[in-house]
Amino acid sequence: MPTLTDYARNMLARALCARSPSLPSTVYLALGTGATAAGLSGEPVGNGYARQRVTFTGTGLQRNADVIRFVFNASFTVNGVATTLNLTHLCLYDALSGGNPLAYGSLAQPAAITGPGTVTVAANALTIDSL
Repeated sequence: MPTLTDYARNMLARALCARSPSLPSTVYLALGTGATAAGLSGEPVGNGYARQRVTFTGTGLQRNADVIRFVFNASFTVNGVATTLNLTHLCLYDALSGGNPLAYGSLAQPAAITGPGTVTVAANALTIDSL
């Protein structure tokens, strides 16, 4: 996930200029159907989905320390008809809901949600390198 959002670029620029930005103390991973420098699009709502807290480890390259699991309790519907939700991107946020997007990237493989199930990110699979 090597691409910073506009929010994160501005936050880091202020830090480099000793302007004391408020750095996040906790970060959360979200899934969606797309992403840009402004953040994630198509983040699921309901059916058990929730952003997941991520703890990173490393001295240069940062890696998620633990397995991350997104649980879906039911299929998604449009006008009462079950539909497939094709998740293609992920994004780090500084809050469990709402908040500010920090960095985003594409999933290695899209996840098609057709009903109850889990999307799993293996430990050490999510990496942040020097940007």
